[in-house]
Amino acid sequence: MSQKAALLIGNLNHTKSQWQEVESVASKLYEYPTGSREDFISKCQKGDFDGVYALYRSNDSNKITGNFNDELLEALPSSLKYICHNGAGYDNIDIPACTKRGISVSSTPVAVNDATADVALFLMLGALRNITQSFRAVRQGNWRGNFALGHDPKNKALGILGMGGIGQAMAKRARAFGMTIQYHNRRRLSPEEEEGAKYVSFEELLKTSDVLSLNLALNPSTRHIIGKPQFDIMKDGIIIINTARGPLIDEAALVDALNSRKVWSAGLDVFEEEPKIHQGLLDNENVVLLPHVGTATFETQRDMELLVLDNLKSAISQDKLLTQVPEQK
Repeated sequence: MSQKAALLIGNLNHTKSQWQEVESVASKLYEYPTGSREDFISKCQKGDFDGVYALYRSNDSNKITGNFNDELLEALPSSLKYICHNGAGYDNIDIPACTKRGISVSSTPVAVNDATADVALFLMLGALRNITQSFRAVRQGNWRGNFALGHDPKNKALGILGMGGIGQAMAKRARAFGMTIQYHNRRRLSPEEEEGAKYVSFEELLKTSDVLSLNLALNPSTRHIIGKPQFDIMKDGIIIINTARGPLIDEAALVDALNSRKVWSAGLDVFEEEPKIHQGLLDNENVVLLPHVGTATFETQRDMELLVLDNLKSAISQDKLLTQVPEQK
């Protein structure tokens, strides 16, 4: 048996028995289900987790430990070589700092693609049809209330910023509604991956899209990638969809663009300072809002947990991650 321990931070909701199976490759299983950042760092410094080679953490467990930044990474046991993260986004982990310390990081792409794309499509259709006004009115006994006509998706140009797994799943769904697909990415996809989508520059994507869907990771280079200068060159009446990360958009600039009707409507599952939501978004009936529930299905949550555990077992037994973050490849 390998003399390499594993640590679970937070809880597992769907794969507790699979976590116990990790003991077949790990010398010991540690758990830190609840607590505080200060307590966790203190336990690390006292040596409570010495020998941990790989750990499981999640966006949910971030409320326990806080961000994996220099301070926390410095406190982790020197034996740690792998961080297996549950979440497609991992902006709460300092990847350059991990790389500098020789720590490899994995995330959960693929497992999240369908559920997130489903929510993006839901938000897009809701935004196209101005659905918030009707939702509010019917529950208030006001029948249609401030009802206004919406738009069909058919023949609209969907611009996808970030054509990874989620973006491609979104494109597949949008084609069924008769939309044309264009995208901008760090690299152009192969013809097989594009499936007829048109690769365009960032500027052309902004200028020619009827609907813009954000499906890219948050990092220092993408923070506020959409702000006033970008809104200014977009089509009048564009629709904005964001199921990725809130800070990709300058939220105050989005509110201004919505108020001026430069942006006709928006569908948002993520926010710049969530759980706080800009009052201008809450007040605007042209915006469809969800509380970051893109992956919130039983099936997807289980698949995500299983993928993290597979990464954990692979790290301990083979010194290899199955879905290592691209910055480290």
